[in-house]
Amino acid sequence: MSVSIDISGLPQERIVFDPSPLAELGVALHALAEPGHHPGLHGWATATTASLKPDLADRLHEADFLWRNTFSDIFMPFAGVAGGPGRPGATLAEDLDILDRLDDERFVLAALEFTCGASYQEGGPSPLVDAGRAARSLELAAIRGPRQLDFAERLLKDPRSVRAWVRRLLEDCDEAFFADTWRRVGIQLAADARHKTEILRHKGLPDALTAVSPALSLSEDARRIEVDKLALGRTTAVDPAVGAGVTFVPSHFGWPHLLVLHAPGWRPVVHYPVASPELPSPASVETLKLRLEALSHPIRLRLCRNIARAPYTTGELAVANDLSAPEVSRHLAVLKKAGLITTRRRGRYVLYQLDVTVVARLGSDFLEGILR
Repeated sequence: MSVSIDISGLPQERIVFDPSPLAELGVALHALAEPGHHPGLHGWATATTASLKPDLADRLHEADFLWRNTFSDIFMPFAGVAGGPGRPGATLAEDLDILDRLDDERFVLAALEFTCGASYQEGGPSPLVDAGRAARSLELAAIRGPRQLDFAERLLKDPRSVRAWVRRLLEDCDEAFFADTWRRVGIQLAADARHKTEILRHKGLPDALTAVSPALSLSEDARRIEVDKLALGRTTAVDPAVGAGVTFVPSHFGWPHLLVLHAPGWRPVVHYPVASPELPSPASVETLKLRLEALSHPIRLRLCRNIARAPYTTGELAVANDLSAPEVSRHLAVLKKAGLITTRRRGRYVLYQLDVTVVARLGSDFLEGILR
């Protein structure tokens, strides 16, 4: 399985490396919401969370499905503005100005991305103009909780006011913690972008892709960039509607996630980590054997990829994987017996989530593979 980016006929100069303050803020917020995904950032996450004012913490919780369940494409708006240069802004304010240029339909579809994961590749109409998709978005938002449902309802009813609310929220994050963080990591990311650009210029695309991540490669016919992920997707870098090109965005907070924006009508973006932390040593041999046996089934591996990012119900997993609910339940029971998942109840729903802290002990290759 992989995500494929068609680059047929794309001039090399249209492949660019650029850091993005807004994209980095998005993954920083994800690290705060899901610290188990980022074992090397526990100190930063703990200190930052403790310093947040209650009002800001509450607002972040209200909108956290923008970065917890999925990494919303609104954090890379430069890829969705038709006719734009396809490059992020130099500052967070510039990136937010680009975000303001996205039309309402595209913004709403990207903001509610977690409700349309199964149809992400196909695209389709925004919930603003499609009553069926709007109803489905609200149904799935309700599973996440009352605050998420309220956010989705307000977004569909009055997208302009919610867009202004989101911008204020991100600006308040910048004031509270991200400006200082960006001053520290932005220099590193700019240096990495320059280094990768030099590799591309002097050694060619295959070497540049290898330098970005071992998960990236060029197809034998040199017409596609292949990204090795537990997902299947395809996009093109030569869509005249949004401008030809591929943007590579380095990230300090991103590991172990290797994110690929491949939504139809958007410029392809590869958001890649520049470093990885040291992980804990493995568990006992007997425990390791039990867990590896639980993970040896391909369906359970697919389920792990779903619930690694956010909690899901049995019904959601059944729909996402084209399985029956009883079949999903049987596989979840095996994973639970191995101590790999946690459960919690929200009303009449039982939510299942992978315990990434436990999974990290199996080794960085496995953790990075399912979270890539």
